Amino acid sequence: MPFQKIQTEKLSIAVVKQIELLILRGILRPGERLPAERELADRLGVSRPSLREAISDLQHQGLLTAKAGSGIYVAEVLGSAFSPALIRLFSSHDEAVFDYLSFRRDMEGLAAERAARLGSESDLKVVQAIFDKMEAAHARNAAEEEAHLDAQFHMAIIEASHNVVMLHMMRSMFDLLRQGVFYNRQMMFRQRTTRDAILDQHREINSALQARDPEAARVAVQEHLGFVRICMEDHQKALRNEAIAQQRLDHETGQH
Repeated sequence: MPFQKIQTEKLSIAVVKQIELLILRGILRPGERLPAERELADRLGVSRPSLREAISDLQHQGLLTAKAGSGIYVAEVLGSAFSPALIRLFSSHDEAVFDYLSFRRDMEGLAAERAARLGSESDLKVVQAIFDKMEAAHARNAAEEEAHLDAQFHMAIIEASHNVVMLHMMRSMFDLLRQGVFYNRQMMFRQRTTRDAILDQHREINSALQARDPEAARVAVQEHLGFVRICMEDHQKALRNEAIAQQRLDHETGQH
């Protein structure tokens, strides 16, 4: 008969499952430090030996990593999403920028649609709180902070869509953006008129989400990323024009 005695789950296995879910759902983020052993054991209501066994298991899985004298951290699991060779290709060919923006337009449009339908009240409060910070940074003319909040705003929408595969995939994409692989995000925030337009676009996205209007949220995200594409095209044209103008100047002044 296919029956077995019921066994109580080991505490260490329950701890492993809980931490796995926190990582899977994006609540524990890559590079985040876990609480000290005594504090974490108290929070989880388990003995320190059970916690150590669970931590060891998660380290063997590659989900946690120990740093000497510093503690236990969530592993940088996103680093394996793209090979170094592919990252070099992305950064050295302009067409990758526009493929990246097209991909984001499709994925984030879908994420915004899902967030408007499936996001919890707390999810939408997070989006609102980040937008409020964007407005404040804009008013202070803090372009670098505004660029950082821009990425946070988009990731909050993806988190609110509650699709863990999309979440981790897009986190890896935004990590490459943060590194400047596709383009320098701060470039978008150098001109006041562009910054004004971008803030207005984020306001439209936020308003649609808060109204729980999936279609309007999707369209607002797609229009925003269409605007980003035009800005990138204009920037690349300006760089090419400057290179040509420099050649003319060098020729006129007799420089070789």
